[in-house]
Amino acid sequence: MSTQIGHDIEDADVAPVNSKEHRELYKARVKIFPKKVSGTFRRFKWLIMLVTLGIYYITPWIRWDRGPFAPDQAVLVDLDLRRFYFFGVEIWPQEFFYVGGMLIMAGIGLFLVTSVVGRAWCGYTCPQTVWVDLFLAVERVIDGDRNAQMKLDKGPWSVEKVWKRVAKHGVWLLIAVGTGGAWVFYFTDAPTLARELVNLSASSVAYSTIAVLTATTYVFGGLMREQVCTYMCPWPRVQAAMLDEDSLIVTYNDWRGEPRGKHAKKAAADQKPLGDCVDCNQCVAVCPMGIDIRDGQQLECITCALCIDACDTVMDKLGRDRGLISYATLRDYNTNTIDVPAGKPARHTDLKSMIRIRPVLYFLVWSAIGLGLVFALATRDRLDLNVLRDRNPVYTVQSDGSVRNGYTVKILNMEQTPRSFFLTIDGLEDVHLWTARGQHEPLKALIVDVPADRMKTMKIFVEMDPKNLPEERTEFQFRTFDMYGSESAITDTIFQRPE
Repeated sequence: MSTQIGHDIEDADVAPVNSKEHRELYKARVKIFPKKVSGTFRRFKWLIMLVTLGIYYITPWIRWDRGPFAPDQAVLVDLDLRRFYFFGVEIWPQEFFYVGGMLIMAGIGLFLVTSVVGRAWCGYTCPQTVWVDLFLAVERVIDGDRNAQMKLDKGPWSVEKVWKRVAKHGVWLLIAVGTGGAWVFYFTDAPTLARELVNLSASSVAYSTIAVLTATTYVFGGLMREQVCTYMCPWPRVQAAMLDEDSLIVTYNDWRGEPRGKHAKKAAADQKPLGDCVDCNQCVAVCPMGIDIRDGQQLECITCALCIDACDTVMDKLGRDRGLISYATLRDYNTNTIDVPAGKPARHTDLKSMIRIRPVLYFLVWSAIGLGLVFALATRDRLDLNVLRDRNPVYTVQSDGSVRNGYTVKILNMEQTPRSFFLTIDGLEDVHLWTARGQHEPLKALIVDVPADRMKTMKIFVEMDPKNLPEERTEFQFRTFDMYGSESAITDTIFQRPE
């Protein structure tokens, strides 16, 4: 038996590693040279790219007046002070659930869009798609369109090829640097950081962050391109679960296009009817993922709809109806496959079919979370009180027999102006307050001045006369309220006495 196992191992070891199956499993990447196309969806993608890139690059430079005690950058993630500013909204660390709520809204919104119009996020607004479109536009300006790019890529190295490669990759690097530089501007004052970057006086964290983002943008957008969507992004694997029979997806209507053929006259002579597809392969030539939409739905398809523009252009030249490749639902496709050959008119998607239970539920949940966040923002307090009782010692007995407990009191002023607060005690009779500053007289209440957008931390001692000591430890409250406003805050704590 052991001899037989040994022979099996030897046979396995001498198996050819260069077999056909092995080569297919590890197929090398085939370069894709998308052809330039014009049409409705291409113009829409240009518009989306201009809007999204404009928002990304311009937003850090927008100013927003919050008064003299707060930064004037409209959108700022202040890591030093642990704040997130978004125009008139300020989020503190303890309010991070607002950010969590917005992330949940983004996820549900993605489910909503996908269930209605497929992978519209991937095709139009995904950062990878936007920057790849930008890099492709630069490549076409320098290298030319598809045929010129393929000829240049296969041709020998020459002076022309070298300077075009240097120019193209140089522009790509400039875009990548601008991308990384714009990102770091969201985390500090943009004009100040820009001057420091130019003067080489910025922190090493800023330069290293820009370097990393420059490298990722250049590699992902310029070199890897479609491989990021196919092999690195998890969404193509997930989005199929979001689709149903009424989801709009880019579809080749083979009930109209097949059988395809280029020689209509020859087919007519042979009495062989052909479909509308003339097998021109323009839909393949313009695809940034390098797939053939006529093969059906594929994981690589990002539904950018450029194949629709290319096919419509060909149909216009041939004098045939548009829509051989179109946005369609699976229900319409199946219906047309049966009805059209039988002589019935083709069915097309209308707005009513897009309104169904699942998208409506997504929209209701999305809206409920959004309204909840807006309500919470509108009604939230801008004052917070936190009290921490001393544990060591738990209490101290003074020379006159009075008992003193120590507390660390933190008053948080979340307004953009300085405020004054009263600090008092509820629930204990005949007590006095002492501060750690060494005051000579006990107080019944304290006046605390808190700077704008800051927290004031104090050490407070609560002292009780021995004649009024409770029989056991007693719960009471620290209470603070705005001297010139209506806000107040209460925190429960304990007064501890000897056994």
